[in-house]
Amino acid sequence: MPDDYGIYVHTPWCKSRCPYCAFNVFVSENRDFQGWADAVIAGWKTSSTQFNGDAHSLYFGGGTPSLAPPAVIQKLVQALPLAPRAEVTVEVNPGSIDKAGLDRFVQAGVNRLSLGIQTFNQAHARRLGRGHTIEQAHTLLAEIPTLGVQSWSFDLIFALPEQTLEEVEDDLDTLLEYQPPHVSLYGLTIEPGTPFEHAQSQGKLFTPDSSTWRSMYDRIVDRLTHAGFERYEVSNFAMPGHRGQHNERVWRGGHYAGLGPGAHGYLPSGDRTISAYDLKDWMLAPTPLAETPSKPEAAADFILSTLRHVDGTSLQQLYQLTEFRIPDRVTQTLAAHGLITTVQGHIQLTHAGFPIADGIVRELIDRLEPTDPT
Repeated sequence: MPDDYGIYVHTPWCKSRCPYCAFNVFVSENRDFQGWADAVIAGWKTSSTQFNGDAHSLYFGGGTPSLAPPAVIQKLVQALPLAPRAEVTVEVNPGSIDKAGLDRFVQAGVNRLSLGIQTFNQAHARRLGRGHTIEQAHTLLAEIPTLGVQSWSFDLIFALPEQTLEEVEDDLDTLLEYQPPHVSLYGLTIEPGTPFEHAQSQGKLFTPDSSTWRSMYDRIVDRLTHAGFERYEVSNFAMPGHRGQHNERVWRGGHYAGLGPGAHGYLPSGDRTISAYDLKDWMLAPTPLAETPSKPEAAADFILSTLRHVDGTSLQQLYQLTEFRIPDRVTQTLAAHGLITTVQGHIQLTHAGFPIADGIVRELIDRLEPTDPT
């Protein structure tokens, strides 16, 4: 049977760098998209020997993939091996492409869009450094029903500097009016080395406290659930039939090729891959480098890659893949606090556990034990 795998392609350019962003992006007017596409294809040619059959999903992330000329996206869609009805996603920022360009994306085979809206509050959007206006966001959302894509997603950020719960409610009101089939939810994280971290250290930036953060998260989850969304991963909510296949693969421990500068991948062999981070270095040598994790690293990786999903972490797979186990005393303690449950051999987060998933993951990883201590 062919491996069920996906392909992630990192698009490195943005019009500007948002002050909270720690992704591998480059701000330049000199965007060599043709050279980038050729390097992606070259990287795939050497990586393809690690995969069998055709990819079931192709995801263009970034960066701002919608800055790429549609002809370049089409070139990659045609060059990479895709199964029939494979999901092809492009991240789109408002103001980065017009309606004609979006239509050409669809004609090229793109059937899913991920929209980087983040907020409808102009003051917050400006503070986030978003390169679009709220009017451009509304224009993009109004165009979506005319494009003929099979699905699309809305990115929402909360816990913004000085944001109130009422402002979160306002964002939700507008979001739900557009009836997106998928929502990706992100609590703002202050990343090291970003302008936001510098401002925070200088006492010039204040984010909501933990109690307010939790109130915001709970309110968003309640409203999305009431509107018919199902939470299938900590940050991902979908209407029935609209789960993102790329997201599903990553958070269920599935395999995927990672192409583009700084892109990560996970091979069927169990090796992890990473491409050169620097754009010039990657263009010269686009082949991802593989690294075989140690068994403790593989065990930690497996928990990190599966617990956030509603299906949870399979204890049997953890043992078979890594020869490590989670002691019963650890799962019993977390279960006694109502944070996890065990269903048919899978550790799963509860409603109370989802908001603190990162902490639970760390606890489980810290308590891992080898099945054969000798």
